[in-house]
Amino acid sequence: MVKLHDLVAYLDALLQPYAFKDYCPNGLQVQGKTSINTLVTGVSANQALIEAAIVQGADALLVHHGLFWKNEPLTLTGIKYHRVKSLVLKDVSLIAYHLPLDAHLVYGNNIQLANHLGLNFLEAFAVEPGLDLGFIGCLDQAISADQFTELLTTRLARPPLHIPAFAKDIHKIAWCTGAAQDFLTQAIEFGVDAYVTGEVSERTVHIAKENNIHFFAAGHHATERYGVKALGEHLSEQFNLQHVFIDIDNPV
Repeated sequence: MVKLHDLVAYLDALLQPYAFKDYCPNGLQVQGKTSINTLVTGVSANQALIEAAIVQGADALLVHHGLFWKNEPLTLTGIKYHRVKSLVLKDVSLIAYHLPLDAHLVYGNNIQLANHLGLNFLEAFAVEPGLDLGFIGCLDQAISADQFTELLTTRLARPPLHIPAFAKDIHKIAWCTGAAQDFLTQAIEFGVDAYVTGEVSERTVHIAKENNIHFFAAGHHATERYGVKALGEHLSEQFNLQHVFIDIDNPV
C-alpha cells in the first residue's frame, strides 16, 4: 500500500513532466482514495476502461491518455461528466502521463515497443526542438518488408498499413508511437529503411514514396500498450501494489 501523494510524487520524479510542453495536464487528474493498494493501468481513460477498473477494485487508474486536453471544452458535460462521475462515486484516482511516458528510456512507450519488437535501440532524436520523442534502432539482421510486416502483425496482434519502398530490405528503423506520422520527415534524415508509428495521413503516403522509405502505421493504441503496462509492473514491485493491466481493444 502507498499513499496517493507519495505515488504521484514518485511518478513525477521518475517521468519529469515539467520538462515537457504537453497538450494535457500530467499527473493526478482526478483525486480519489488517499491510500492505494490496487492499481489498474490501461492506455486511455475511456468509460469501458474506467468500468473495468472499478470491477477490479481499483484504488487508482494510471493511463497514457487522460481526460483533459488542450482546446477541448472545460466543462464537465457529456461523456467527460460520466467518466468523472464514475471515478468519483467509487473514489478512484485517475493519474495520466502523456509525452513523459512516450519519452522515458526505461518504461516509455517507444523503448517498450522496441523491446516488444526486438529492436536494438541506438539513439533518440528530436521531433521538435528539445523534444526527443523519435527513436532509431536496428534489427539483428536485415529482413524483407513482408517479414517485417509479419513481425508487426504477430507482435501487435493486428496487421499494419504498409506503404512500401522500392526494392529495399529493412534493417535500420525509426519509430515514434501514437499519432506521429508527421515526424516521418525528421526520421528520413537519419537514413533509415523504415518508419513505424501508429497512424497515417493522406500526405504521409506521398512523403514515404517520394523518399523511398517503408512506412508502417501499426495502430495508435497497439503501439502504446506497453509503456503504461511496464510502468504499472514497476510500481507494483516498488510499492508492493496489486497491479492489473486492462487492454481495451481499439482498431485505430
